[in-house]
Amino acid sequence: MAPNNYGSFSKSRITDVPIDPDSEVYLGYKKTIPSFPDQAVYIYSFKENRMLYAQGWYEILGYKDSEINMLTIVNITTEHFLDFSNELNDKALEFLLGKSEDLEAYSFTIELEKVHKDGRHIPLFSRVGVHKAEKGMISEIIGVSQVLKTLKKGRVMQYAAYGPEKSQFEETLSKELFKHFAISRKEKEALALAANGYAFKEIAHQLEVSQSAIEKRILPLYKRFNVKSLPHLISFAHENFLL
Repeated sequence: MAPNNYGSFSKSRITDVPIDPDSEVYLGYKKTIPSFPDQAVYIYSFKENRMLYAQGWYEILGYKDSEINMLTIVNITTEHFLDFSNELNDKALEFLLGKSEDLEAYSFTIELEKVHKDGRHIPLFSRVGVHKAEKGMISEIIGVSQVLKTLKKGRVMQYAAYGPEKSQFEETLSKELFKHFAISRKEKEALALAANGYAFKEIAHQLEVSQSAIEKRILPLYKRFNVKSLPHLISFAHENFLL
C-alpha cells in the first residue's frame, strides 16, 4: 500500500528549530503568558521559521522547553490519532491561508494522545489558533495543550473549529475529513440533544438555528458512520464514547 501524505502540507511549513531563550521575544512572552499545572504552551513563527516560546513541555511530555520544536510536537502524536491529526492540521492551514481578515479570531481544538519522551501515551486536549497576523497573512500560531485525566478511545475523532466564519470553517473540515471517522462540536451537540429525545424542530429551537441546519448536522452522519437510522446512530455514538 502506498504511504499517505497526511501532514505533508503543514509539515513543509514548519521546522525543528527550538526557542532562543535569550531572545527579547521569548523573554517578553515569558513575562506575559501565564502558566498553569498540566498545561503546555508554544508560539511558532512562520516568519522566522522557529519556535518563539515554549513553556510546560517537560512537565507533561518530558521535553525541555529549550529542546521542544514544532516538528517534534507534530510527530509524537500516537498512531491511533496520527493520520487524523496530520490531515486536520493540513486542512485547517489550507483554509486559513485562503483568508485575509480577522485571522487572529480563528482556532481549532482536538482531543488526541502524544507520546511522552519515556514512551507513555499522554491524553491531551489541544487548541491551536492564530496568534498574530501581518498584512493578511499568518505570522504566528499559538498552541495550548491540557492533560486530560481520561481519554476514551473510540473510532471517532473529535474536533471543533472557531472563528468569524466558524460554520464554513467547520463544514469545510467535516467535508475534507470525511474519509476519517470524525465528528465536529456542532454535530456532537445536535446529536446529544437527539439522543435525549428531542425532535429536529425542537433541537433547532434550542440551538437557535433552522431545522434544515440541524438536518445537515445529523443526517450526513448516517453515511459517515454507516448506520441506517437515528437509534442506530445514537447506539454507535454511545459505543464510541461520543455521548
